[in-house]
Amino acid sequence: MPSSPAADRDAETGLIARLKHLFPSGQFLRYLAVGVWNTIFGYGLYVLFVHLYSKLLPHRYLPLTVDLASVTSTPLGITMSYFCYKFFVFHTTGNYLKEWLRCFAVYGTGMIPSLVALPILTRALQAVPQLHGVLAGYAAGALMTGFTAVYSYFGHKKFSFRA
Repeated sequence: MPSSPAADRDAETGLIARLKHLFPSGQFLRYLAVGVWNTIFGYGLYVLFVHLYSKLLPHRYLPLTVDLASVTSTPLGITMSYFCYKFFVFHTTGNYLKEWLRCFAVYGTGMIPSLVALPILTRALQAVPQLHGVLAGYAAGALMTGFTAVYSYFGHKKFSFRA
């Protein structure tokens, strides 16, 4: 039996209301703006460390190089993210150490899939002629950024900076 236009509007309104509750407009827009900065900062650190480690380690160790770069750059990136989210997105006061540690927990659990996927993705991308050598590591890091962004929004909203 086909649904009525009113029922369709109510279902759509219910969905929109749930989405607005999950993504409050002002908060989510601030999250996206800060996320752009955090992504540039974090990815810049990652690229810097991939570059540095690729100079220190032989080329055959590129999968290890990208993991080392990720592990080195992540704590610095998380700390920058923490301050930006605290002051510009979620507007919390106090609880500095508790929230900072919770940010590490959110990013740490999100980092586990990245540590597994980065070397695999790097090796796979090395098969692309345009991504030979260290460029494959840079591309793999960029692809993993999307996963981290979505996961971290909900983690921070529901755990790190919960009221």
